[in-house]
Amino acid sequence: MLFQNILVAYDGSKAANKALDKAVALSKLSPGTQLQVLHAYDYPRLYVAEGFAPVPASINKEVYELAEQIVLEAEQRLEAAGAAPNVSMVQGSPAETILDYAKERGVDLIVIGSRGLGGIRQFVLGSVSHNVVQHAEVPVLIVK
Repeated sequence: MLFQNILVAYDGSKAANKALDKAVALSKLSPGTQLQVLHAYDYPRLYVAEGFAPVPASINKEVYELAEQIVLEAEQRLEAAGAAPNVSMVQGSPAETILDYAKERGVDLIVIGSRGLGGIRQFVLGSVSHNVVQHAEVPVLIVK
């Protein structure tokens, strides 16, 4: 028995696809291992002085539709690999959402790609994978 409850953080990036493949392989090493995939997305915020400026609803709609598309892609990849398509989509700050989800569901391993789709925002605020590693209460496998 290696791990019994594995969580994969998935954002559709190349590194996330590699992380998903690695998690599927790990889950097949021990019968009965539960594999969960989480896509955490957040709506963009526009900061003006000390407050937030409203973001057009059309942008939020596009973000949500992209999140749904990423979840569908993850489900298809899991089915193609012969794994159960157990994929969730949760809105919120990605690192915090991943950590909360893992804690609530008793996850014993988090698998995450080394780099996601975050761009300059992650450069300034720190990457999601870095934040997850720093605050996780369970082992984290970062896949390059």
